[in-house]
Amino acid sequence: MSISVVFEDNHVVIVNKPAGLATMGTSPTEPSLARDVQSYLKRKYNKPGNVYLGVVSRLDSVTSGLVVFAKTSKAAARLTNQFRERTVVKWYLATVPSVRGPWLEQRHALPESAWFDSAQIFWQDTVWKDDSAQRMRVRQADMPTKPAGNLRKLDESGEDAQLAQLTWRVLGRGPAYDLVLVRLLTGRKHQIRVQFAERGFPVLGDRKYGSRVAFGQGIALHSWRLELEHPVAKTKLSFFQEPPQSWSGLDAIHVEPDVPHQAKGEIRPLALCRFLKNHLLPGSLG
Repeated sequence: MSISVVFEDNHVVIVNKPAGLATMGTSPTEPSLARDVQSYLKRKYNKPGNVYLGVVSRLDSVTSGLVVFAKTSKAAARLTNQFRERTVVKWYLATVPSVRGPWLEQRHALPESAWFDSAQIFWQDTVWKDDSAQRMRVRQADMPTKPAGNLRKLDESGEDAQLAQLTWRVLGRGPAYDLVLVRLLTGRKHQIRVQFAERGFPVLGDRKYGSRVAFGQGIALHSWRLELEHPVAKTKLSFFQEPPQSWSGLDAIHVEPDVPHQAKGEIRPLALCRFLKNHLLPGSLG
């Protein structure tokens, strides 16, 4: 299978994963992005034996976008440490049912250093993995009430739970759904999917978490931008990847007034994503 390489050097290869393909296979015969990248490297460099590939980031099979692999064990260890220490900046795009009400009152406490921060919303939950249902669940959720938020207990399970944190903001609004930009502060399994679904806003196409809308081969969730340090050169690397063509079928949205976009009125989400990719300067997202 052909792959879309966004960046490659002697140490790192960054790939645009299509929706519907697992990052790693659970069996030797199962298709996966990792196997496709190994085959690509084997062909490109005419390697006779097994090709080393370190999987340092993952996306759900239904999610598209940027995935990072290491070509050496040294690079793998250093990149894995960056993800573990949460120094990698991860931005996702998602389309969800229109968000209204008290959710928009939960502002993040960080200084407003960029246009994103001016409307940034912070969510913090405690999540755990339900192996029997093959999904994540929320044990405790920071659920807003008026005038202040409270921590509502949802589950008394004894399963191990982890803190899940993210920030997000609305880029554009439509009659039925919003286009949102999400920054992951932690990296829990299915994190964006379960945190939005818990509040009644499942990602479009995400049947597992309550969406009743079909969306191509996957769901309307895309790993859009990554910022990390090169594992050897120590330089800052920043990458954008626009969503797949399946997003072109989404209805037009009204761009939020403070989003840096020149168009007025309605625009399709994919066109807005392309504009932001081409016009946002490195570091402008905070």
